[in-house]
Amino acid sequence: MVGVGIAGFVTALAIALALTPLVKSFAIKIGAMDVPDHRKVHTRIMPRMGGLAIYAAFTVTILCFMPWLPDSFLSDHDESLIRALLVGGTMIVLLGALDDRFQLNAKLKFLVQIAAACIVVFGFDIQINLVNIPFGSAMQPMGDWLGIPLTIIWIVGVTNAINLIDGLDGLAAGVSGIAIATILVMSALMGQSSVILLAAVLLGGVMGFLHYNFHPAKIFMGDSGSLFLGFSLAMLSMLGFKQITVVSFVTPILIIGVPLSDTFFAIVRRWVQKKPIFAPDKGHLHHRLQQLGFSHRKTVLIIYGIAAFFGACAVIQSVASSSGMGNWVTFIVICVLLFLLQIGAEVIGIVDKTKRPVIDFINRLLLRQQANTRSK
Repeated sequence: MVGVGIAGFVTALAIALALTPLVKSFAIKIGAMDVPDHRKVHTRIMPRMGGLAIYAAFTVTILCFMPWLPDSFLSDHDESLIRALLVGGTMIVLLGALDDRFQLNAKLKFLVQIAAACIVVFGFDIQINLVNIPFGSAMQPMGDWLGIPLTIIWIVGVTNAINLIDGLDGLAAGVSGIAIATILVMSALMGQSSVILLAAVLLGGVMGFLHYNFHPAKIFMGDSGSLFLGFSLAMLSMLGFKQITVVSFVTPILIIGVPLSDTFFAIVRRWVQKKPIFAPDKGHLHHRLQQLGFSHRKTVLIIYGIAAFFGACAVIQSVASSSGMGNWVTFIVICVLLFLLQIGAEVIGIVDKTKRPVIDFINRLLLRQQANTRSK
């Protein structure tokens, strides 16, 4: 099982390393170029559509490996998962590639994403069908009336979350790679052969592309890459760990905590500022870190560190769950992370640069304690 994963990783890595320069030439030839504007950080016209290299590395490797896998390696459900990922992923990457070239309407992109999610659910019968009652003893079945819309919302939401953080060289690829590596570790601990193979191959494709995408980037992944990675992460995080006996979605939320939290704060920020929810701005995590004086490379590395911290929390929470302490550990992890997220958001001003309610409250408590100490 581990050997297949390593072979898949190396194969996808080699294909991505070989294909990315060819994709770059193709993007330049057809005019799929990213032109700087007031919202973007880069100052040079750059080729995009690099996601085609990641997609090709992933798809070619999986299709080459599947015929040689023993029957015991993949169950019928595993094969359905892989087919759903390939079909839905193909729709998503084609959508992204067309957007990289022609700048498609946002509503059209959203509708195609919903269509891809619906194909996964209705075409391959892949959906969330179990839920855990907090501090309960077992997973409970979830009816289609709730499971189907929840699955579609999850796929579309995560797909767009990765797209929103694609603002600096190597940022979306690196954060996605950390999330995929987290899934790989957890699937290895749980002995899920199909998820190990998919995660290892996808990680290889991402790492091969990142060689050309890390600062200073030679090519951007574009929507073809960010949407495909988001879709793949949504599928793997949902399907790989739905059976863990913890509050539903805690583990996958931790795995992709950076893009999801950045998306959440973006929505809150625009609501507070009375701007349209989908209006682009320069208030995302990477923008604020750069505005605080961090260089391009340091900003990316800081966010890598945050993503790795989320991934480590996911692994700890998963291990604790398997030992019977999952509910309490989950509760503690959620409380600590929510506190740290709020403090971090206030420090960097990701929602509002002037309002810091929690920090101000803590400062008032400290001043009151100092005053009481002096009076004694």
